[in-house]
Order: sequence, then C-alpha cells, then structure tokens
Amino acid sequence: MEPLVLSIDQGTTGSRAFLFDAGGRVVSQAYREFRQYFPRPGWVEHDANEILAGVRRVVAEALPDRRSWAKIGAIGIANQRETLVLWDAHTGKPVHRAIVWQCRRTSDLCAALRRRVPASVVRRRTGLVLDPYFSGTKVRWMLDHVPGLRARVSRGD
Repeated sequence: MEPLVLSIDQGTTGSRAFLFDAGGRVVSQAYREFRQYFPRPGWVEHDANEILAGVRRVVAEALPDRRSWAKIGAIGIANQRETLVLWDAHTGKPVHRAIVWQCRRTSDLCAALRRRVPASVVRRRTGLVLDPYFSGTKVRWMLDHVPGLRARVSRGD
C-alpha cells in the first residue's frame, strides 16, 4: 500500500486540504473560506472556532472514504504563524477572536516600547524587530483589553 500525504494549509482567508499520492500527485483537495472581522480600521480578527470547523471539514472532504485515513503516512501543516489565539486551559475555547498577523492594533504599544527600550536590546533578546506583526504585543493587548483575562492567566486558566 502506497502511503498518502495529507497537507493542511491554514491560510489568512481560508483552509485548504490536499491529499497527495506517493508520486506527489493530487488525489483530492478541498477549500473553505472563513469570515474576516474588521472591528476598527487596521484591526483584523478571525473566529478560531470557525477556523477549526473549516479545517475539520476540508480534511473530511479531501479524504474520500474511511480507507483513505489508514493510508496516510504523513501530515503536513502550514499556518498563519503570527496570528494569535489564546485558549482557556480548561474548556479549550478561545478567550477572544484570533488577532491576525496583519492586524495593526498594537502599533502604539510598539512605538511606546521603542521609546523605552533600544531596538538592539529587543533584537538581541528575541531575534525580532519590534513590530505589531509579532505575537508579543498581541498577548499584551489581550491581557489589557479582554475583561478578566489577566486574572484567568494568573490562576493558570
């Protein structure tokens, strides 16, 4: 039995699944878009539950029958990387919509940090430039703006 490869591409506007045969040919594929939320200019959010449901659906659509599951030899996943979702440790539910990689809501926070901490220090400690693209300031934003989140975090929730 030749193994199949399942590839999941979780992109910025949709979820896609491909099933490849041993020769790299596409056996099947499925795609599903999900909603983009723009609560303010420059802000971009996704519903993490909608993304998860979409991934489950495209995987089910790409696997034509139950026997396909047994043939899978590997699974590859590509994702949005710097999109941030925080999950409740007990319920497994997201605590807020995902803050998408292209969201600029933390631009002011980044500017304030640049005035207090030299860019070279941030780069040396993190390997990154100080930019709203990265997750650190998104976590800070959630802690500061999602009611009760800071207390939930301190309890380990």
